[in-house]
Amino acid sequence: MPPNFSRRDFLKASGAGLLGLFLADLRLERVFAAEAPKQGRITISGIELFSEPSFNAKKIGVFGRDEVVNISNEAEGDKGYGNPFNSTWYQINGEGYAYSGSIQPVETLHQKPVFDIPEAGLLGEITVPYCDTRRASSIWADRGYRIYYSSTHWVTGVTVNRSEKSIWYKIYDRQLQESFYVASHEMRLISASELGLLSPEVPEEKKYIYVDLASQSVTAFEDEKPVLVARCSSGDKGTETPMGEFRTFHKGPSIHMTNQGDGSENTYHLPGVPWVSFFTGTGVAFHGTYWHNNYGRPSSRGCVNLTPGDAKFIYRWSRPQVPPETPYLYQPGEGTLVKVVSIT
Repeated sequence: MPPNFSRRDFLKASGAGLLGLFLADLRLERVFAAEAPKQGRITISGIELFSEPSFNAKKIGVFGRDEVVNISNEAEGDKGYGNPFNSTWYQINGEGYAYSGSIQPVETLHQKPVFDIPEAGLLGEITVPYCDTRRASSIWADRGYRIYYSSTHWVTGVTVNRSEKSIWYKIYDRQLQESFYVASHEMRLISASELGLLSPEVPEEKKYIYVDLASQSVTAFEDEKPVLVARCSSGDKGTETPMGEFRTFHKGPSIHMTNQGDGSENTYHLPGVPWVSFFTGTGVAFHGTYWHNNYGRPSSRGCVNLTPGDAKFIYRWSRPQVPPETPYLYQPGEGTLVKVVSIT
């Protein structure tokens, strides 16, 4: 972050309608980005591989949904899928290039089992590109739903299947009110120390989250200092993210999001959405996203999509603080200030 860049400078750029250009020019979101991913999961079918990072280049392949590919490098190329802010392409398997917007950065990190699960449960995070849950603690049991890298789930127990020599975590879905089983080596259990409040010494009135829909950016301030600048994906046309002032008054580290029952034609089920910080009573929230990587383009049903890492920062940094043993906290009138604007 430039040392002389303050909240006053930020708001001045926003008020002049220059924030999008300012962010793009300085690449501020890159300050907080991790190193280039080594693996990617294709999030939708039909993603094409090109000889160069351009949609006009020669097509040399196509990928299906949930294929896992090796990412050799990153390159700047054409912007795509209606996103004026994302020009990142991934070189795949040392061969051609695919646009990054529909490739989820993933890892394959197998875990050692933990047998001490408290009665209240523990939060777990998927550490492989994807896995299929089971309805019993056996590889031969009926499949439940598929869950994805970086999604989070509430673990309520552990089971050893001695005949198969396998170990399973039991996870509970609060939306469906059902339990499923996940192979223990595919999930990392999250310690209480990883869920503590960030910057606890900063008074609540000094924390402030600024969302600019025009530049598709989220900025967290501690007084005059920006401590996070991130690209987001807000609500799409017809389901726009509401503008105004709000507070992050209810939160959960793992939420099964669905529109089932609201009369919509296209029903979606998104189990294990990570690091959810709601700021309206109608369910609009900051949260991590595993179903796309095209931040900068409005595409949600109203929520503010962030990378799981950025969403986790907002979740841990904002108030109220959610105790590690609590799957959901609701405190009306509390929370960190959120201001949503659209400056063009």
